[in-house]
Amino acid sequence: MNSIIAASTTAGVVLSLLAYWIGTLLRKKTGWSFMNPLLISILLVIVFLLVFRVSYADYQASARYLSWFLTPATVSLAIPLYLQLERLKKNIKAILLSIFAGSLASMVSVLALSVLFGFTHSQYVTFLPKSITTAIGMGVSEELGGFPAITAVVIVVTGIFGNIIGETVCKALNVTDPVAVGLAFGTSAHAIGTAKAMELGETEGAMSSLAIVTAGIITVLLVNVFAMLY
Repeated sequence: MNSIIAASTTAGVVLSLLAYWIGTLLRKKTGWSFMNPLLISILLVIVFLLVFRVSYADYQASARYLSWFLTPATVSLAIPLYLQLERLKKNIKAILLSIFAGSLASMVSVLALSVLFGFTHSQYVTFLPKSITTAIGMGVSEELGGFPAITAVVIVVTGIFGNIIGETVCKALNVTDPVAVGLAFGTSAHAIGTAKAMELGETEGAMSSLAIVTAGIITVLLVNVFAMLY
């Protein structure tokens, strides 16, 4: 099986899409929030690679074409934001302050937990960019002396966790305004959270898209200050 994957230029793509389709099917059939398609697909691919002894390098090489869609998918997030431009203009101060508060809370929580559990400095800075998109977070982690590979895992886990429990948390805290809900998802759970926000509504998706970019910029500006605190 490893030789088949290694020799094919699309086997990894087919495997990834099939795993995601199964995850989507399970989510529709069960209706359970923890049946996140991305989480299910990750687990299924891991099991497949272990059972059939396929190296990750061969799988990655065969699935690399999927990454080509990341850029257009990211750019397309600007569409719902453009459609909500007037609402954005009317609430720009509150929106930016909310994203700043969310980004600050994320880094403060990492600092507090690092002190509590006695992390080393390298471990601490590895977790600092946990709530921003992977492309930015890995670069930040590497620059600060962290472990980019672990940062990538932490970011994905954060996004999946936010995607699964975000709606429940908002309901529990009586956060019902679509702008606030969207900002919460984008600030805390980046692109994976934005996927959930778009399911909830156009406004939620637009605000979450804005939060991804803004939270990334804010984190990059503040992370060097936080890196010096521990």
